[in-house]
Amino acid sequence: MKTKINIQIKSLMIVVLTILSINVYSQSVEFHRDYFPSDRAGLKEALQDLKDGDKLFLMGPAMYTDALVFYSRANTFNPNNAMLNYKIGICYLNSVNHPKSIEYFEKAVRLNVPQIDVYYYLGLAYQFNLDFEKAVENYNYYRRSLTPPELINNRERIDKRLSECRNATELVKKPVRVFIDNMGNTINSVYDDYSPILSYQGNMLYFTTRRPIDNKAKRDKNDHKFFENIFVSQKLGNRWMPATELEGSINTKNSHDATAGISFDGQTLFVYKGDKGGHIYESFLKNNKWSKPKKLPKTINTDFHQTSVALTRDGKTMYFVSNRTGSIGGKDIWMTTLDEKGRWAFPVNMGATINTEHDEESIFLAPDGKTMYFSSRGHNSMGGFDIFKTTFEHGRWTDPVNLGFPINSPNDDLFFTMDATGEIGFFSSVRPDGFGGADIYMVTFLGPEKPVIHKTENHYIASIIRPVKERLIGDAVEIVTTPMTVIKGKITDEKTDDPLFATLELYDNETEALLASFTSNKQTGAYLISLPGGKNYMIAVKSDDYLFHSENINVAQSDVSREIINNIKLKKVEVGQSIVLNNIFFDTGAATLRPESYAELGVLYALLLNNPSLKIEISGHTDNVGSAAANLRLSEERARAVVAYLIERGVNRDRLTYKGYGFSKPIASNETAQGRQMNRRTEFQILDK
Repeated sequence: MKTKINIQIKSLMIVVLTILSINVYSQSVEFHRDYFPSDRAGLKEALQDLKDGDKLFLMGPAMYTDALVFYSRANTFNPNNAMLNYKIGICYLNSVNHPKSIEYFEKAVRLNVPQIDVYYYLGLAYQFNLDFEKAVENYNYYRRSLTPPELINNRERIDKRLSECRNATELVKKPVRVFIDNMGNTINSVYDDYSPILSYQGNMLYFTTRRPIDNKAKRDKNDHKFFENIFVSQKLGNRWMPATELEGSINTKNSHDATAGISFDGQTLFVYKGDKGGHIYESFLKNNKWSKPKKLPKTINTDFHQTSVALTRDGKTMYFVSNRTGSIGGKDIWMTTLDEKGRWAFPVNMGATINTEHDEESIFLAPDGKTMYFSSRGHNSMGGFDIFKTTFEHGRWTDPVNLGFPINSPNDDLFFTMDATGEIGFFSSVRPDGFGGADIYMVTFLGPEKPVIHKTENHYIASIIRPVKERLIGDAVEIVTTPMTVIKGKITDEKTDDPLFATLELYDNETEALLASFTSNKQTGAYLISLPGGKNYMIAVKSDDYLFHSENINVAQSDVSREIINNIKLKKVEVGQSIVLNNIFFDTGAATLRPESYAELGVLYALLLNNPSLKIEISGHTDNVGSAAANLRLSEERARAVVAYLIERGVNRDRLTYKGYGFSKPIASNETAQGRQMNRRTEFQILDK
């Protein structure tokens, strides 16, 4: 009996000691001499660290990393102070090392920190760390701990976070098939780097950075970060070169200069400048340098905040972000069009399908001209800004679709852009593998799932492009990208090989519609055009004092992404020069012009209209299938049909002659189908100018 009583007493003592130890551990240890009577010098140093850390902490998130240096030293001296653990947690939560914030918030809770919002921050930390169950648990505990007035003020943000966790739980279950790679320290820095803008050829990456451009750089008094500047990196082979400050007059000292968008032909760069709330400017590429930015008109720039811009291929419609009067909530996406006088009309809000009561930001219009990417805090975001996609179908924009995990994360994911093929994209995000602040990432879309290959083989294929840092392949989920045919090359003088500045007009042969107009680079003659499938295109290349050149590109709807290198040599407008009209089509075995020919005939008509003294011969040519007499007759009838069309349009018949040559002047072998197709052609030659 006595033994039993002793055992009970011992058990009770153990319980009491355990409770006492817990109570002792649960009490915050203050930075006071009563707690550290034997280390006055250490306490004095720790108190100074706290003071220095607090001074930086109160300046806001930009200074949290600096504050951590002092807080960490103070925490080494005294790791059991509730408020210090709470502040360290906040510092880490606002950094790329946000997973580390959890241990400090948890400890602050155990030490009975008086700040009840520690549970909100702890929920946010778990949400960032993809532990949505614990995030919801802490958000709900935070809700229950609030007084009725506090709940009224905080209900909306709590409900938003809970909704994000529900969205994220579903999105993480179905990861999209992508590779995601940090662009590395040739692009990214320990400061914020974001808003990547890709040149039309895909070899120049412009982006915004908050790094200091020199040792005299100043900080913005509002957020205490260095002012924004634009940097650029050039791609050589498969490598991006170290980024440097963009030369010219775009960047200015001690003010914000940021990338806002780029035109399809790469000749116009839109720049955000932080004057009077934030305005959009445009800069033009001249002699391989960007001109001094010019402010867009007042219909676009207001006293409110304007940021991102996207321009359609034909340059006649502009989408931009603004929080101007009439916004549904915060920043919205707006649209404006050019009127008959070339002025931007009063903007129209894109409406509740796209815009939400939360902020929208960073627009990108895909090469197909009908797919828009943008970021939003609303819709089914999994946290902060997520990247969404919408397409223009049947006269309206479709409901935005979340690009999915791991492209999107519980943190801010912004400024999505992609190359002309639609296979490679770029965006900015704050992630644990970052260099500090926001970094620029590259995403490679893998497309629909294919037969399984060995992991080592898969790794090798990806590593040819870049080192793989994050690889996620879903079982049955895909990102649908529009297959694009990319045509690129250089436009030069036929004789001298000098680069030419030329205009490239893209037509739909079936409708005769001019779809878009591009220009080549003035310094290099380089051009790039991306074409979605399902159309028969005509490309007319024009340059002053040169004959136009035409190309026929028939892209099937089912075509996969492909790249065509096509260098074009233009001929001077001189007597004796001749060119092939690649978009003149006839019914089989007949001389009836098909409607697909009208776009190119219109270009030829414009040439004759602009050169009223020009006299030309239209010649018809065939392959060698069939008799010589039949081919001669057919070729002449086809040439006559072209001349008849031009005369009907108003061209003086004295300026036009025609002749059929049958198969007497082949330009390729008639032994192959491709050669015979090339020989079946219509040409025109200059007889007099």
